Amino acid sequence: MTKEHPNLTLLSKLNLLDLDASAALFSDDFVWHYFNPNLPDVEGDYVGVEELKRFFKLIAQETDGTFKVEPVSATPIGDELIVVHARDTMVRKGNSFALDVVVVWRIVEGRIAEAWDIPSAFTLAA
Repeated sequence: MTKEHPNLTLLSKLNLLDLDASAALFSDDFVWHYFNPNLPDVEGDYVGVEELKRFFKLIAQETDGTFKVEPVSATPIGDELIVVHARDTMVRKGNSFALDVVVVWRIVEGRIAEAWDIPSAFTLAA
């Protein structure tokens, strides 16, 4: 039997729909980096869990509450990084679509320290 990587176990406890319940998983100086030239008002860095909640509120506003994350795969890289492939679905400006996304999570001393959210900003998911 293969033991699951501890960082995958940690990340599996993360509930993006209830960040208050997941707050203990994050380091105090956690940073969420978001890159998307199609959403310049949302693009940028969000420091701390409260700012991460604000990020998801902004995304919800942009998509009239239709934004959903569907995990596809998660791969641990060494002892610090996890690369997650997800498919984001939403309706924006009357158009329904899906995007492939990569989120690189950095885990330090058993807590989520940083994440880079990189959507396929110029190509829709197949």
